[in-house]
Amino acid sequence: MSDRSPSSIDRILEWQPVDWLRYFGLLVWVLAVVPLALFPLLTTEPPTSQAMIGWWSGAVLFLLAFLHPVVRMQWRSPLWRRVTVLLVMSVSAFAVSYFTRSGIGSLLAMVIAAILPWMLPVVLSVAWMIVLAMAMGATALLTPEGGWMLALVFFLMNFGLTLFPFVASLLALQQVRARGELRRVNSELLATQSLLTENTRIAERVRISRDLHDLVGHHLTALTLNLEVASHLTQEKAKEHVDQAATVARLLLSDVREVVSDMRRDDLVNLRQSLEMLAQGVPELQVHLDIPEKRALTDPKRAQ
Repeated sequence: MSDRSPSSIDRILEWQPVDWLRYFGLLVWVLAVVPLALFPLLTTEPPTSQAMIGWWSGAVLFLLAFLHPVVRMQWRSPLWRRVTVLLVMSVSAFAVSYFTRSGIGSLLAMVIAAILPWMLPVVLSVAWMIVLAMAMGATALLTPEGGWMLALVFFLMNFGLTLFPFVASLLALQQVRARGELRRVNSELLATQSLLTENTRIAERVRISRDLHDLVGHHLTALTLNLEVASHLTQEKAKEHVDQAATVARLLLSDVREVVSDMRRDDLVNLRQSLEMLAQGVPELQVHLDIPEKRALTDPKRAQ
């Protein structure tokens, strides 16, 4: 299989829901700004300079608040900052509808509804969306033909428009959390599997060292003793060969004991590898591990 660089479509498919919300919000803002630019040409009476300054200030302020880092950080930022940014965006959307005497601000309210689940708890998000829809409906009272019935229609219309992106964003948030939980559990499983593999390796080395010590070591010890006795009972050339065999047996016994000792000393597991697997299960944070070499290798019980 040949290597290839990821195409633009592949990179788009790798976007996170937060990235989709960001570009969705920018697109909706552009769609709202275009009517604002054409608004003076579409009205029978030219708007006042104060009205134009008002709606353009609201549109620009909404964009600056939407691009604030708090929107991207979401739950990692303090609550008061999230509330402040949402309040600025809501007031800006209301200002656009108020100064244009139209429902253009409802488009911006859809963006607010889409990011609410990522910024506030569900109950507070629903309350915020209802209050925002009521504020948008109240703009109907400011029109010459406005009334309470028209304000109710505006409220229901704005609440219906914001309800769909809110529910879709809420479902996306639940999916992200479920995927994060699955990733965390998978990382814990991999880390446990790594420790289990290390423990199995250590247990196997201990078993092999015990077998070497109990079987081979004892037989070599018996062989060395028998050769020592044989060296005293033989003479001349036979004694020379027996002494050589006894020397080889003693060397072999020493090597076996050294191997057994080394295998029993190598009973430490690599804690760093398991911690790295656990850190991969926290996608919201960038974890840097700095573990001394002496601490990275430890006994199995302490590593667990």
